[in-house]
Amino acid sequence: MVDDNSNRTTKASGTLEQIDGTSVGEAVLRAARAFVQGDVSKHTDGHDWPHIERVTALAVELAHRMGADPFVCELAALLHDVPDEKLNESLEAGMEKLNGWLDQQQLEPGTREAVVNIISTISYAGGQRPAVSSLEAQVVQDADRLDALGAIGIARTFAFAGARGREMYDPALPPREQMTREEYRNGRSTTINHFYEKLFKLKDLMNTSYGRELAEQRHAFMVEFVEQFKREWEGTDR
Repeated sequence: MVDDNSNRTTKASGTLEQIDGTSVGEAVLRAARAFVQGDVSKHTDGHDWPHIERVTALAVELAHRMGADPFVCELAALLHDVPDEKLNESLEAGMEKLNGWLDQQQLEPGTREAVVNIISTISYAGGQRPAVSSLEAQVVQDADRLDALGAIGIARTFAFAGARGREMYDPALPPREQMTREEYRNGRSTTINHFYEKLFKLKDLMNTSYGRELAEQRHAFMVEFVEQFKREWEGTDR
């Protein structure tokens, strides 16, 4: 919406243009990109900057398709891995890092609260968390989960497992059916088991119609990959 008297543009999130023509929202997004690029530069386990770019682009697309706030979705997607306990000393340390950065930004309290809520609730965490409630959280969660599926999802799964020293496959070690958050994070498993313990479940956990459509395609590709992997492992493909 344009105010002819002030020549300022209202964004979906309620941010306004500054005098120099750069919107507060865009300034925050630029700062977020720089902050996150520096934060993830050390990661070679699939939680890298290309992952953030893919999730962010898909979150923005889903936001427009579903009628969610694109600014909130974009900012949350950019920042979603910052406090991840897998990538920090602890979840508390990660949240402190996130909140420290947010303290420096010109964000309305409601916008900041929405972003923190999304980031705090979208992780899989062994499947123990309840479904997210806000449309923006549903959008960002779908975007993040879609990047764990398909060809990219397969590559990221093996990259993460390799970085953590996890073995690829052990036919004698079956996938875990039920596990606590601690068991999910630290219990013994294999890369192939991870498909059964998490990745194959994501298709049925998507929130949005477009997310479900993409998940169906990517899920089918992963199922065929795992079946072929096992055939080759067992030598039954020839």
